[in-house]
Amino acid sequence: QVQLVESGGGLVQAGGSLRLSCTASGLTFSSFRMGWFRQAPGKEREFVAAISLSGVSTYYVDSVKGRFTISRDNANNRVYLQMNSLKPEDTAVYSCAARRRYDNNYHVGATYDYWGQGTQVTVSS
Repeated sequence: QVQLVESGGGLVQAGGSLRLSCTASGLTFSSFRMGWFRQAPGKEREFVAAISLSGVSTYYVDSVKGRFTISRDNANNRVYLQMNSLKPEDTAVYSCAARRRYDNNYHVGATYDYWGQGTQVTVSS
């Protein structure tokens, strides 16, 4: 059974940092491209970042470029999202996701095969 479990969320002041972790089990982690998505109350789910199998290639939504960094540790089946210079508009539930597919649609949630439950990130002003 595939499981993706996020951790590291919490309450932080604007300008602060958080590091999210996602631990995967039940799959061959190194064979899956990974992504982070977020959903704020009353809004649609939004792509945040994605990373290739080896970690060499990374992709970000424009609003987080230069502030967030996605990385992965294939030896320990983990993907991370380092979030710096946080803003109140970053407040959302953040979820990690895994996809086998190899194409340019890494920003499309429907192309992901597995999802975690999410972790809440709240940024106060």
